[in-house]
Amino acid sequence: MMRPVYSMVALLLAVAPVACAQMPMTGKMAPMGEGSSMMGMMNHNSIQPETTLQINAEASINRAPDMAYITAGVTEERATASDAMAAQSEAMNGVFKALTDAGIASKDLQTSGLSLYPRYDYVEVKQRDGSSRGEQKLAGYVATNQVTARVRDLATLGATIDSLVKAGGNTFSGVTFAIENDKEIKNQARTQAMKDAIAKAELYASAAGLKVARIVTITEGYEYAPQPMMMARSEKMMDAAEPTPVSGGEIGVTASVSVLFELTK
Repeated sequence: MMRPVYSMVALLLAVAPVACAQMPMTGKMAPMGEGSSMMGMMNHNSIQPETTLQINAEASINRAPDMAYITAGVTEERATASDAMAAQSEAMNGVFKALTDAGIASKDLQTSGLSLYPRYDYVEVKQRDGSSRGEQKLAGYVATNQVTARVRDLATLGATIDSLVKAGGNTFSGVTFAIENDKEIKNQARTQAMKDAIAKAELYASAAGLKVARIVTITEGYEYAPQPMMMARSEKMMDAAEPTPVSGGEIGVTASVSVLFELTK
């Protein structure tokens, strides 16, 4: 009659270690050295999101340009492809000579577009039933040739444009101004953008009763140089005795930066 009692006691002894293993260990029960390991997993130098400030800033530096790029050329249409190419070649030789006579070095001349394509007209053709339909009819061939020239003496820019037009150039895509050595102006824009970011961070931190502790990350943003646009010239301007007036104005470089700051009390 005592055999079932012994079985129950044995079952209780087997379950006890499992229950004890699932119980959380108190500080007194923790093995030696485990507390120091847990402390090592906690990084007291970690930056909390609520203590950071993201600032985006940009700065622009303007300077007068010291050179310009002009893109011009010829467009000729003839009945055959060979005639169109021959016509554009003859006119383009005059354009290159005009640019060379204006003092443009060969290294500053680059062909930027050369094409030949057929041009079609659409005509109405009457059918036997009295209706009509449109048909494509070859009208001729169009040859184009364009050159981009770098003008280093801006005082001659207007006269250079006039000379290439008089020499046979009948297409003009415009002019853009540039600074030949823009490394310095870019660095000035970057420096100013960083100073503005720091000033913003200090302003926001002060308003919140905090201080800027340190910079966490710096990310360089975009850079661009807006170009002034040249107005289209009229025929009267082309034929005028005075060179076409062209003003370079100022161009600039804009730099941006994104900075993450850590704040402290």
